[in-house]
Amino acid sequence: MYSLMKTIKAMDVKFNDSTELRPDGERILDAPLVHINIKEFTKQLLEEEAWKKRDRNAMTVYKTDGMRIVLIALHEDAVMARHKAEGIISVQVLKGKMNFITDERTVELEEGMMVTLHKGKPHSVAALKETVFLLTIAG
Repeated sequence: MYSLMKTIKAMDVKFNDSTELRPDGERILDAPLVHINIKEFTKQLLEEEAWKKRDRNAMTVYKTDGMRIVLIALHEDAVMARHKAEGIISVQVLKGKMNFITDERTVELEEGMMVTLHKGKPHSVAALKETVFLLTIAG
């Protein structure tokens, strides 16, 4: 695997480097084709110290100029405070239950549900139980 990673690095590929918090974190973030194993990344997120010590954990699984995909895990009752995104977003719940809150309305999302929101619209997220979701930001 290591020699494959070295070969791929020589091409036009962007990697996420390992960090102290995620020592096994080196992964491809951008390439002509990126294979993303959500099941394995979710397992990793839920085993890391950040998950054990904080109310959430997250991992960018794809990042290019036009799009970013982030896998996010929230403990029950965790809240992502009101904020805005710099692009159009989609939120897809993979596990759990959460409220997606905008100025106009609140949508309860469970496994298999998804919501989209236009650029710059204020929103927040509240986990009703342990939740894992994919956030995609485009633009």
